[in-house]
Amino acid sequence: MGCFTFRSGGGSKSQHPRSGARTPAAKSAPASSSSSSPSSSGGVHSKTKASAASTPTRTIQELSEERGAQRLRVFDLDELGSATNGFSRALKLGEGGFGSVYRAFFRSASGARVVLAVKRLNQRSLQGHKQWLAEVQFLGVLEHPNLVKLIGYCAVDSEASKHRLLVYEFMPNKSLDDHLFNRAHPPLSWRQRLQIMIGAARGLDYLHEGVPEVQVIYRDFKASNILLDAEFKPKLSDFGLAREGPTEGKTHVSTAVVGTHGYAAPDYIETGHLTAKSDVWSFGVVLYEILTGRRSLERSRPAEEQKLLGWVRQHPPDSAGFRAIMDPRLGGRYPLAAAREVARLADRCLGKNPKERPSMRDVVEELERVLQMEPPPPLAADKKKGGDGRLPTKR
Repeated sequence: MGCFTFRSGGGSKSQHPRSGARTPAAKSAPASSSSSSPSSSGGVHSKTKASAASTPTRTIQELSEERGAQRLRVFDLDELGSATNGFSRALKLGEGGFGSVYRAFFRSASGARVVLAVKRLNQRSLQGHKQWLAEVQFLGVLEHPNLVKLIGYCAVDSEASKHRLLVYEFMPNKSLDDHLFNRAHPPLSWRQRLQIMIGAARGLDYLHEGVPEVQVIYRDFKASNILLDAEFKPKLSDFGLAREGPTEGKTHVSTAVVGTHGYAAPDYIETGHLTAKSDVWSFGVVLYEILTGRRSLERSRPAEEQKLLGWVRQHPPDSAGFRAIMDPRLGGRYPLAAAREVARLADRCLGKNPKERPSMRDVVEELERVLQMEPPPPLAADKKKGGDGRLPTKR
């Protein structure tokens, strides 16, 4: 498997997209649906407490040209081929609609082995190129502990083909989707599920309100896009569908409806009006997924249980039958009152009126409060007593 020196910055003649040669992105501003002209994107009309202090004034394209060129490394196609052993099937981590992801091995300047992930876009996919450009632009600008880190990219055109690749930090514990729905993985504990969702919520809050110059709408929040590092800390990935929020004075962005079936907000589907509250809806869906251990849509189940949101409505948070929706893989090891609170929060996120859905900042605060409702795990000394810290009763 190709291992070699990992150079930092500036070793290639390729230039940052939008600024120079070897990639069509440098010549065509509308190449990405998430990069719009200054007249149609770049700001945010927000009354929230985190964003009221400043008015976004820049576009992702402008910020990308300033920051991305400095932060992202340009890789050679040959070195990525070597690092992935010729894009070996044995190193393939997964495959999506627009390309495959491979484990790649590099050597740092000190000689240590560095493991990264390389996404290779389908050469025949026009939409794939648009998503590649969006990822370069957004992740070249955005930086947060709960967003996956883009290390660099490769863009090489020849007469025979066009190559578009992305190089990310490697996330060894795969995705939340894998751990919730793949029986090959041990079940996540109640506490792990909450901690993962808190981190994901912080990532969305940063996108919506944490970048002074621009608001970002993620547009593809789902369990498979929440990657987990070695310590199970979550990071949002795959920014190919991300979009800049509405400009000042406007309430939404009008755009073609894209995303994943079962996670897109109904108001967005019906009108094409995209807002940050569209992401909040998607977050509500995933909250119910971590409660139930079920996907948003499962055709293999009985008709009345195939659509997750329709099924959980039969067992509302305050009902006697609420326990029926809880993931059996939890084995009953969760505080019932806390689970009810999470379901209530999910229902608020899934509100019909987008304006009544909570902000992601409010979601973070509520989940942190719910996390405190869980009794702390017993200490070793407590286990000797009775498992819950109490001395065993005499018989």
